[in-house]
Amino acid sequence: MTTSNPDYHLETRLVHEGHERTPFGETSEALFLTQGFVYESAESAERRFLNEEPGSSYTRFSNPTVTAFEERMASLEGAEAARATATGMAAVTAAMMGQVQAGDHVVAARALFGSCRWVVEDLLPRFGVACTLVNGPNLDEWRKAVRPETKAFLLETPANPSLEIIDVAGVAAIAREAGATLTVDNVFATPLFQRPLGLGADCVVYSATKHIDGQGRCLGGVILASTEFIETKVQQFLRMTGPTISPFNAWVLLKGLETLTLRVERQTASAGFLANALHDHPKLRRLTYPGRPDHPQAELICRQMNGGSTMIALDVEGGKEGAFRFMNALRLICISNNLGDAKSLVTHPATTTHQRFAPELRAEMGIPDGLVRLSVGLEHREDLLADLGQALERV
Repeated sequence: MTTSNPDYHLETRLVHEGHERTPFGETSEALFLTQGFVYESAESAERRFLNEEPGSSYTRFSNPTVTAFEERMASLEGAEAARATATGMAAVTAAMMGQVQAGDHVVAARALFGSCRWVVEDLLPRFGVACTLVNGPNLDEWRKAVRPETKAFLLETPANPSLEIIDVAGVAAIAREAGATLTVDNVFATPLFQRPLGLGADCVVYSATKHIDGQGRCLGGVILASTEFIETKVQQFLRMTGPTISPFNAWVLLKGLETLTLRVERQTASAGFLANALHDHPKLRRLTYPGRPDHPQAELICRQMNGGSTMIALDVEGGKEGAFRFMNALRLICISNNLGDAKSLVTHPATTTHQRFAPELRAEMGIPDGLVRLSVGLEHREDLLADLGQALERV
C-alpha cells in the first residue's frame, strides 16, 4: 500500500492514498469484481468473521477496491474512517437511521434536498423517531427545537438548491450542549472548500455521484466520521441492511478523485465568472452565488468556506413559464437533475427535485417558481456565457 504521509499535499494524496498493489504490480488500482473470498481454513473464516484477522469475507461487508476508495476519501476529508454506500441517499439514510431508535428526536434544517427531507420528515417518524424542522441559519431555532430526547441534527450547506449557508460551528456547539450529534451533507461545497469535521460536525455525508465521479458515469455515496462513530452507529446498519456500493463503481470513483481538484477548481472559477457577468441581467429577479460579496451570508462564507461553489441559483423573471422558456432555449447547457458533472446542467427544482412540496413549503425553503439551479461544468466559460445570455433573451 502507498504509505500515507500527512506532509503530502492534497493533490498527491488524491492520486496515491489507499492504493494496495497486487503481486502483478499494476499502475492503476485493481478492480476486484468478486462477491466472496476464499479462506485458507475454517479457522481463518471464523477469525475473519470475528474481526480477529484482517481481510475481506464478503463484498457486502468489505472489498479491497471499496476499501481503497474509503481510505482515499478519509484522507481527503481529514476523517478517521469512511464507509462507502451505493448512493448518496443511502449514505444519508444509513447515517441517520444508525444513530436513532424509537422515542428519539431529530432536528433538521428546513432547506434540504427533497429526498433528505423525506427521510427525516416521513421515514424516521414511521419508526417512532420524531422530527423538528428549523430555519437553518437561525441558531436560536436550533436551540429552541432541542428536547431531552434529541439525538441527532442534520443540515446541508450550501443548501440545495437555494445556496443558503448554515453556521456549522454554531450548530455543532448547540448539538454538543444537547448531547446530540451533527451530520452535514457537504455535497455543494465539496471537501475542497469546506471541512465540516474541523468545524465541529460529527459526521459528513456525500453523494459521490456528483463532483467525486464528476462525469455522469455511476452512483455512489460515502459516510465519514471518527472510527468510534462509524463502528458504533454505522457499521452494523450497513452490514445488515446492505446498501453496498459495487466494486466497479468504487473503482470509477477512485479514478474521479484523481482529477477532483482540477475539475472543481476550474468549474468554480467559471461559476464565479458567470455569476459576476449575469448578476445584473434584467431577466433575472435574483442571482445567488456563494462566491459573491452580496450573498446574504457572505461574512459566514468567508469564515466557513475557502472557495465558492460550482453551483449558481438563478431566479428567472416570469416564474415557471419564464424558467421553462429559459431552459428550453439553451443550446449547450443540458437539462438534467444531476450536478457536479463535467457538462453544465440546469434543472427546475420546483417541478423536479422538490416537486412533491406544496408551493408554500417551497417558498419556506427558498425555492420560487422561477428558480433554476445551474451546475457549471468544464466547457469554456465564454461559450457558457453566450448560451446563458441568448437563452435569457428568450424569457
